[in-house]
Amino acid sequence: MRIVLLVISILLIIIVLLQSGKAEPASQIISGGSIDLFNKRKERGSELLISRITLLLGIAFFVISLVMEFI
Repeated sequence: MRIVLLVISILLIIIVLLQSGKAEPASQIISGGSIDLFNKRKERGSELLISRITLLLGIAFFVISLVMEFI
């Protein structure tokens, strides 16, 4: 069970690092360079796939951690 949790942890770290940043750079936020800062941006294609994989790995990590705690 620990090996599965370790593999999921590593995959989760990798997939989070692959996600593109949705926030504007700090210099634009401070200077007010971006008006559409809080506009909704739809995920499409590979971004949607990476987002869903992240969600599934996060849920799996949480469930396995709880199971290991109570066993």
